[in-house]
Amino acid sequence: MYENFFGLRELPFGLTPDTEFFYANSDHQEALNTLLVALQMGEGFIKVSGEVGTGKTLVCRKLLNELANEQTFATAYVPNPTVTPAGLLVSIIKELGAESGPDQSPALSLEKLNGMLVEYKHTGHKVVLVVDEAQALSHESLETVRLLTNLETEKSKLVQVVLFGQPELDERLAEKGLRQLAQRITFSHRLKPMQTDVVAGYLAHRMAVAGYQGPALFSLPLATQLHQASGGIPRLLNILAHKTLLAAFGEGRAQLTKRHVQRAIEDTESTIPQTGFVLSLPRWVRALATAGTVAGVVWTAGLV
Repeated sequence: MYENFFGLRELPFGLTPDTEFFYANSDHQEALNTLLVALQMGEGFIKVSGEVGTGKTLVCRKLLNELANEQTFATAYVPNPTVTPAGLLVSIIKELGAESGPDQSPALSLEKLNGMLVEYKHTGHKVVLVVDEAQALSHESLETVRLLTNLETEKSKLVQVVLFGQPELDERLAEKGLRQLAQRITFSHRLKPMQTDVVAGYLAHRMAVAGYQGPALFSLPLATQLHQASGGIPRLLNILAHKTLLAAFGEGRAQLTKRHVQRAIEDTESTIPQTGFVLSLPRWVRALATAGTVAGVVWTAGLV
């Protein structure tokens, strides 16, 4: 593709969560620090939430890598929680290095898991259950997770739980039927979209990790334009930055321009609606848009 043209070893804006590209901006680093400190303290329940594309899975994988480097932690990672409570227990047991028959009852699985957790405790290990996309857990599976935190000695929990999920997870935990679980969450963090100054650093960081060594390609004006179109959502920002590089490569130009960014925006359906659309409207319509009335004006003008 365009790697050789821009002097890159690999594509800088892939959508797969790659911890080598982890950018320690204040929000993501704060989330990671919160998790590590809480787990070191032995807290039972921790939650990280955020909108789609804000980097939850990347933080999750970064956490797993950090814990793997610590000899005192054993982890069970559940990336696809759309399973029954029995299936969830089987997944956890397998992640911790044992086998559990598919027909084994939840009661027997819980008993086996408890025995394993006690063994880990005796060897000085802290067991951490990490669940990604936790908003997909059924009510029954969430209750199973809560019951796991009942497994404890007189002084500490036998398993700590970290939930990563979309805002729907927060909404579900606010339901009356899950209040017992919600009350056990001692630490939580909400990932937010990036601000413009963070976007500029983020773009430069990913380019550098991918091997770029030249002058900055994404200037502050371009970063601002990309921020407006993406809303500061890392996943959408990656898509737009990738397409911007493609647009410049297609013209044989090594310098990125606002035109290249605009082409990327126009080619991406999920950009913030006002960007690229409202800016192309007449000045009097844009003025009304700032007052929040653009939808009615555009409709009246017959533009949609």
